[in-house]
Amino acid sequence: MDVTVIFKIAAIGICVALLNQILIKSDKEEIAMMTTLAGVIIVLAIIVKMLAQFFDTIKVFMEF
Repeated sequence: MDVTVIFKIAAIGICVALLNQILIKSDKEEIAMMTTLAGVIIVLAIIVKMLAQFFDTIKVFMEF
């Protein structure tokens, strides 16, 4: 696991949180919810990609 992935996920979280607060203060709760949902989907995509790499590594390890 690389440290840059943790920083990337943290940066996405901070950006989504800031954008969410700005949109809520502007009385655009629906758009804020969609922004939060998009952030969660992006982070889940990163995690799924990492899990796929992990299982590929385990598969290669078990072949020996």
